[in-house]
This record gives sequence, C-alpha cells and structure tokens, in this order.
Amino acid sequence: MIKLLFSLLLLCTVTLPAQTNLYIPRNIQTTYDNGTRTTLGTPGKNYWQNTAIYKIDVSFDPGTRLLNGNVQIDYTNNSPDTLHEIWFKLYPNLYKKGSITLTKISPADLSEGLIIDTLKIAGAIPETSPKIDGTNMSVPGQTLLPHQSVSFNIQYHYTLNKGSHNRTGKIDEGAAFIAYFFPRIAVYDDIDGWNKNPYLGPQEFYNDFCNFNVSISVPKGFAVWATGDLANCKDVFATNICDRIALAETSNEVINIIDSVDLVNKNYTATNAINTWKFNAANVTDFVFAVSDHYLWKATSVVVDSTTNRRTRVDVAFNPAHKDFYEVIDFARQTVYAMSHQFPKWPFPYPHETVFDGLDQMEYPMMVNDNPVDNREDAITLTDHEIFHTMFPFYMGTNETKYGWMDEGWATLGEWLISPLIDTTIKDEYGMRPYEKAAGKEIDLPIITPTTQLFNEALFLNSYPKPAMGYLFVKDLLGDSLFTKALHYYITQWQGKHPVPYDFFNCINFAAGKNLNWFWKKWFFDSGFPDLAISKVTHKTNDYTLIITSKGTKPVPIDLTISYTDGTKENVHKNISVWEKGNKITTIKFKAKAIVKNLELGSLYVPDVNKKDNMYVQKAAK
Repeated sequence: MIKLLFSLLLLCTVTLPAQTNLYIPRNIQTTYDNGTRTTLGTPGKNYWQNTAIYKIDVSFDPGTRLLNGNVQIDYTNNSPDTLHEIWFKLYPNLYKKGSITLTKISPADLSEGLIIDTLKIAGAIPETSPKIDGTNMSVPGQTLLPHQSVSFNIQYHYTLNKGSHNRTGKIDEGAAFIAYFFPRIAVYDDIDGWNKNPYLGPQEFYNDFCNFNVSISVPKGFAVWATGDLANCKDVFATNICDRIALAETSNEVINIIDSVDLVNKNYTATNAINTWKFNAANVTDFVFAVSDHYLWKATSVVVDSTTNRRTRVDVAFNPAHKDFYEVIDFARQTVYAMSHQFPKWPFPYPHETVFDGLDQMEYPMMVNDNPVDNREDAITLTDHEIFHTMFPFYMGTNETKYGWMDEGWATLGEWLISPLIDTTIKDEYGMRPYEKAAGKEIDLPIITPTTQLFNEALFLNSYPKPAMGYLFVKDLLGDSLFTKALHYYITQWQGKHPVPYDFFNCINFAAGKNLNWFWKKWFFDSGFPDLAISKVTHKTNDYTLIITSKGTKPVPIDLTISYTDGTKENVHKNISVWEKGNKITTIKFKAKAIVKNLELGSLYVPDVNKKDNMYVQKAAK
C-alpha cells in the first residue's frame, strides 16, 4: 500500500534537478504526457491552440445605448480532439435578468441581455437551438474534426448598461466605453478543454488570439477609439485630424489631435449622418471601442525598439473637465518608454496605446479604461499599472479567469518599479499593508489557488501584492541582468500563446540556471506568513554580530537599517537566498562606522506581521 501511494505521488510530480518538487495537478501532468508542454517550461512539440477570424459590424446609438451587431466567426480547431459542441461567451449577459453575478448591479441596469436574433452555422440555421446559461452559450450537435474550420454568423443586439459599471458602460451624455460587445467562442485548450467558467464580475477573462476586422457605425460628431488600426481615417475624420494623427505617429512632442476649438466648432468628424469606422487588429485576445462627442484627444509617440526605430503612438482621450487627465499623456508616454527600455525591457508590442477617460480601471489590447482620480500620484500609478497589462495578459495570453496573479501581479510590480521613474517622490506600497494585516490568517490562501475560488480580500491579496512580491524577490535574488534574461526567455517562449503557472516557474528555473522550486513552493504554494526578528546582538567595539530569526514560514529579504548617533544611516541588504536551505536563523556581521544608536529590520516591500521585535536600541555606555 505504501509503495503504491509513493508511485502515485511520483506520477503527480515533475522531476526537476533539485530536491524540492512542486505538486502538479493531474490535468497539468497530462499536458506533459501528451507533449503539449514540457517540464523545462517550453511549449511541447505537440502544443496547439485554436483561433478564429472575427468580422464584426456594429451600430451604436449613444442616445438609446442600443447596440446592433452582426459577427461572422471563422473558427479553426487546431486541437487533436473532435469537438461535439462549441461554447461561446456572451459577456453582456452579466447584466441579464436572472444571471448569477458576484458584483452589484442596479435594478435599473438589468436587461434582457444579449439577444441572438439569428444564428447560422455554415450558412444554415442549426436544428438544435443554442443553450444559454448566464454568460455561457453552448451550440450542441456540431461535430468539428481536428484541423477543420467552421463558420458562424450571428445577428444580435443588446442595450449597454448606463450604471453599475463593471469595466464597460455609459460614461456620461455623449461618452461610452463599450467592451465585451460581441459573442465570441470560448477557449478550448490542452488543460481543461472548454473554458466553461462563467463571467460573474470579479474574475477577469480568458480569450484566444484571433484576428479582427471591425466596422463601427455611430452618429456624426462622435469620435471612435478602438483596439487595432484605423483603416479609413479620411472617411470618418476631417482631413486636418488625419494629418495630426500622422504627425503624432512620428513626433516626440504632444500633438492636440482634437482640441478645444474643434469641440466648439464640432467639425472634427466627417459630415455624414452616420460615420462607419473600420479597424483591423491581428493576433489579439480582445477588441473594444469607445466613443465621445466632447473629449479632447492628445497624442505623441515614442521609439520602443532602438534597433528598428519602431514607434508606438500614445493617445489620451478625456473630458476637459477632468483636470488630472491633462498630464496623463506624459505619464502614458513615459510608461511605454520604461516598459520598452527599462522594465521589462521588451519593445512595446503594439502600434498604439489609448488611455480613455472612463469609469473603471481596466485594461484591453491597445486600450485602457481609466477613471478620473484625485491626485497626481494616483494618476501615475493607475496609468502605468493598466498600461503594463499590455504584456500580461495580452501579449502573453495568460488565463486571467483562473490565474489572476499571472497578470495582476506583474502589473503591480510594474507599477512599483515604473512609478518612481516618472516621479521620484513616489513610494508606492500598493497592497503591502493589507497583506501584512491578513498574512497567515484563514483568509490568506496560497497564491496557486485558482482565482475562480477566491473572492473579496483573498482575491485581491492573491492577485496583486503577494505575487508582485514573489516576482520582486526573485528579481532581487537573480540580479537585474539574469532576471531580465530569464523573463525574456519566458516571454519568447510564450508570447501569443497560453502559459500556465508551471510554464512560468520552469522557464525561469531553466533560463536562470537555478532551481528556484524551494521559493516557488514556499511563496506560491504553501500557507504561512513573513515574520523576521532581531534575536540577538553582540559586539566588540565596532564589530557587530546579529542573529536574525525567521519566525514565520515565508522567505523575505533582510533589510537592516543602522542608525548612528551622529544622524547618519547605513543599510545592509540580504536577498532571499539566505533562507534557501530551510534554516530559521541567519547571521549578519558589520563594522560600525560610528556610535550605533539603533538597528531596525524592514523596508517598503518586506512585509512583517510582527514588527515589535524588529528594533534593537543600543544601550548608552556607562
């Protein structure tokens, strides 16, 4: 019996060249057995993912908020499996009467949801009607063989919410941010098959990489911003507006694309009663758009690739009454530059990035929907956090629904690192104090817990500060150069695909040439809490020896501040490697440069649940 149990445990564990192994769930283990993923973190020789081409035509009436649409989807099954049904996501049904939701929705915003007017498969109406359950829709009775394609044509309509803003909706009279506005085919992957997790509000999204050709019809006077490249500028904008856009695409200066004079004269769009805007986007996971008849538009561009001199245009569209947005164009430009040249030091992958003045704090391919804020620091941290999401989840294709920390943790780290580059006075401790308060309590679950099982505080902690600290501590351990090399290896292997946590862990291990499973296990898989203490201090004249004890189980760096009686200070730093062997104590030695006043443990990003034992006060000599 014991031998059998031991054998079963081995089957659920990937053997790596260190003594610490990470627990591997059976559905992940199957991907190694099938050759779709490898234990080195790379896509396997049999890796596949499905894709589609979306041709979408929508008309949106800002007055009534009615959206009418037609979507043609050419879907390709690249998997080795025969699909006997096709699953769709109808995200607007979050607002449908009777749908299960975990977010507050005003009764005034409840509607009939997304109405399917007609659905055709390969040009014919199917014999079996689709089954709609909240935000999921399944179309049974359709057999799609491996490596075959099928075409869907869906006519539909729904009314955009005017309140209860959950990442989309009416902003004011004359402005709206429209996301999740079309039926889309759910992800079918090598881990779980169909993604049947419903959209309930808190958890975010998981979509395939697809190509989009989108036409958006709105009344005269309304400008449209969207994912993708505008293909018919001169058909929808006045000529001078197109000229300004072209100038911004080559300029380091901020160009006023739509200025206050344009808003007064209302002459910036074409004069047709209805203008149809055409956008194209290739190999992206989502498509959104926004409209306004009274927003200013500022734009500039930045060289994101020094080798090719490729530029990214940066846009900010905003209500002139929101004064905080006037500086956002500078914050956005600096964020795109920093991402390209400083961290993660990867050329910004898209031709433009638009920050839109909305009613939420949410990211999309090439766009973010940011609400107005009260102060400059909040404007900076919000801007860089949301733009940083360009890399994670969009360029990397992670499953936000199931592994929220694989994108929110990175965006939090990006916020921590980039915000001080924009303004050196910022000391961003986003999420640190809530984690210290909750660490080790029942609410504090392991980061590896699927996001679908998390709510409220547990969802926040596991998605934002905890993984961000994990990434930061590994960056500190490896050093900037090796960490960047390892991170770039992960990006190279998985951009445009669907990595899972084990792909990330194994990529970093392999590229860094270090098995970090001891840390991944303690920080991402195990329960516990961080708690350091100064246990003992001895000294002979100026030679000090400190015993630092880890009373908790979470490995964190040691930051020791030495304060001298003459007012000067000195810092001693030790990275997490001091805890690698599982030891509970470590020794720090230093030679005092003056008379020591006190010694204190702690720094901005080193959490500690009990700081009462972090201070040593030197007794005055008799």
